[in-house]
Amino acid sequence: MNDLLNVMRRLRGPGGCPWDQEQTHESLRPYLLEEAAEAADAVGNAAELADELGDVLLQVAFHSVIAEQEGTFDYAQVERNIVEKLVRRHPHVFGDVQVQGSAEVVTNWQAIKAAEKGGKPRTAAQRIPASLGALAREMKAQKLAGQAKTGREGIVQALGSADESEAGVAEVLSAVVAWARSLGLDAEVALRARTAQMLASIPTDESQ
Repeated sequence: MNDLLNVMRRLRGPGGCPWDQEQTHESLRPYLLEEAAEAADAVGNAAELADELGDVLLQVAFHSVIAEQEGTFDYAQVERNIVEKLVRRHPHVFGDVQVQGSAEVVTNWQAIKAAEKGGKPRTAAQRIPASLGALAREMKAQKLAGQAKTGREGIVQALGSADESEAGVAEVLSAVVAWARSLGLDAEVALRARTAQMLASIPTDESQ
C-alpha cells in the first residue's frame, strides 16, 4: 500500500500529472462509483476481480492523498478506523459475546452501529446511500418499509394501473423489484448482467 500511496503523492506533487493534481473528492465521485461497480461485475472471474479491486484500491489511495494534502485525514487513519470498527463489531470473535448464528451476528452489528452513532435514530434516507443504483436503493427501501414481496401478479397489477408517465414507470419498476425479492434475487445485479449480455452482442464499432 505504501508503494501505491507514494505513486499517488508523486502524481499529485510538483512535476506530477496535471490531471491528477486537479482532482478533488467531489470530482472523483463518479470514478469511485464506477470502479466499485466494475469490481462487482468481475465477481466470478478471479483475474478480472484482482485487477478491478486494484482500481478500487486506487480510489482509496487517491482520496487519502488528497485528504493528506488538505490536512483532514490520511490513509493511516482510514485503515485504523476500519480495523477498529471490525474488532468492535465482532465481539463474538474479539470479545466474550456468544452468538448462535449469523442472524444474531447481524442483530449485534446493527445494535453496535447504532450505539456508535450516539444512539440517535437515523431517517430511512440516511440509512440507504443515495449513490446506490436505483433498483438497489428501491430494494433496501422496500425492506425498511416492510413492503411485502410479490410475485408476477404484482407486475401485472402495476402495468394495469400505471399511467404512461415517469411515476407510472417507477411504479412498474418497484413491482419488478418486489418480484425479484420474492425470488431471492437482486434486481440491480440481474439487470446489470442482462445489460452486459446485450452489450456483448453489439458489434464492435469499427469507425474509430
